[in-house]
Amino acid sequence: MDRLSDGLVLQIGQQALWVMVELAGPVLGLGLAVGLAVSVLQTTTQINEQTLSFLPKLAAMLLALALLGPWMLTTLVDFTRELLISLPNWV
Repeated sequence: MDRLSDGLVLQIGQQALWVMVELAGPVLGLGLAVGLAVSVLQTTTQINEQTLSFLPKLAAMLLALALLGPWMLTTLVDFTRELLISLPNWV
């Protein structure tokens, strides 16, 4: 029977951080790419409107959440299920 040791806690924390990066990465990356494209467009056209980049980034991130939502939920449920199934072995 495995006991809850420092190494195991660190491993669980590392897995949780990796799942967080895996879930947030695509949405934040798309927001970053759209923000960069809008910034380049603003620079080339010399439009200095601060609020212009907010709406395209918001729309792109909402679209990414809508498209990737089922995969994100499945990944999170799988991680949580693994944690809860292995919990009796640690206590």
